[in-house]
Amino acid sequence: MATMITEECINCGVCEPECPNEAISEGEDTFIIDPKLCTECVGFHETEQCAAVCPVDCCVPDPNNLETEELLFERAKQIHPDKADGLTLSSETSRFRAAS
Repeated sequence: MATMITEECINCGVCEPECPNEAISEGEDTFIIDPKLCTECVGFHETEQCAAVCPVDCCVPDPNNLETEELLFERAKQIHPDKADGLTLSSETSRFRAAS
């Protein structure tokens, strides 16, 4: 599932540079996340970096974009073919493993 930014966004912009896929951009009223580019940081970090740095906790899972860790990992490799060999799945503390 892609991460989304809720209307509580205060437009601070702290999330944008944290995204390894450049999926976050400034929208009309709030920052937005392109679900076609969002991999929830799978392959790069154990947790979504936008959510980790958000001061108002408005970066949340998008219930309309449910995806598996494997699909997100494959997307990360497609987005970053030059880094594909260096990408790794998250550790056992990943929310994907915690849900199992």
